[in-house]
Amino acid sequence: MSDPYRGYRRWFHAATIYNAAWGLSVLVYPRWYLWLAGMDDAAAPFAQGIAMMVAVYAYGYHLLARDPERYAPFIWIALAGKAFGVVGYLACASAGTLPWRFGLNALMNDLIWFPAFLAFGLRYARGSNKMPS
Repeated sequence: MSDPYRGYRRWFHAATIYNAAWGLSVLVYPRWYLWLAGMDDAAAPFAQGIAMMVAVYAYGYHLLARDPERYAPFIWIALAGKAFGVVGYLACASAGTLPWRFGLNALMNDLIWFPAFLAFGLRYARGSNKMPS
């Protein structure tokens, strides 16, 4: 019997690992990320706040990977976080309060995951709250 969620599970497992690793590494040692984003050490609490949220999302992705049908509504929380993350970044970078290099954060934490997550969400929505086989 084939798993109709196999491709989605792979994305959710990858997101679990990525979010846990990225979130915990920035939480424990924010300097690597501050350097990459072009920010000074004074921004460490800001980076660590983002890291905490990213790490917490890992658990939601773990649940989605384990049982996509049961936890399918969680995808809307993930998509909202990804969309608002990019919008917030663009607003702050445009206003000059964040360096444009910070966009690596939006790319890696939000944009690369968005297509697969949106595809899953749309599949779930078309299924009237039940994922089709």
